[in-house]
Amino acid sequence: MIEVVQQVNAVRRTVGSRTIEAGEARTVTVSQTYPAAVEDVWDAVTNQERIPRWFSPVSGELKLGGRYQVEGNAGGTVERCDPPESFAVTWEFNGQTSWVEVRLSSDGDERTRFELEHIALVDSAGLEFWDLYGPGAVGLGWDLAFVGLALHLASGGEAVDPTAVEAWTMSDDGRRFVAQASERWRDANIASGFATPEAAQGAADRTTAFYTGEEAPQQG
Repeated sequence: MIEVVQQVNAVRRTVGSRTIEAGEARTVTVSQTYPAAVEDVWDAVTNQERIPRWFSPVSGELKLGGRYQVEGNAGGTVERCDPPESFAVTWEFNGQTSWVEVRLSSDGDERTRFELEHIALVDSAGLEFWDLYGPGAVGLGWDLAFVGLALHLASGGEAVDPTAVEAWTMSDDGRRFVAQASERWRDANIASGFATPEAAQGAADRTTAFYTGEEAPQQG
């Protein structure tokens, strides 16, 4: 479906911190450059009819102040929208609120750098989950979404078969992708200074096990 090593290497993963209006937060940032114009990538990630071709269906109003809901996942409010360069939304899931910011920039002729930053407040529950699973708990989910977007853009906008993607995720190649991407999140966790190498490795192992169906999440 997709070349594992090439896709793992195509994505840049960083972990950091920032202060937002709500308080101190940790950040997980994922970015990849796609061979498509900024306007095309913007349409792929904001057009309500096109998003399900590579991601999950999204209901609601995708406009400033509008409420949205990702099918089977998070919902929230569109807090900022500056086409075709950036948007920001709240990300509300399981009673917890975090934030997602998306930024697009030209990286040469018909090439676009797509960057997604997921921001979560530092609190006791969040820190406990972070210690257990590390940044890969969130990061790997976005890694898999980036696979869908890469396939969609490479095909000229064709729909990606979600059943095929799910089957690939559980295949040997899919498990290899999860394991290798999880290792990159381990490295980003260590580089951030938030975890020792030993703690980061344990968190990465648990995240890999969760995404490959070998372990259930333990968040309360």
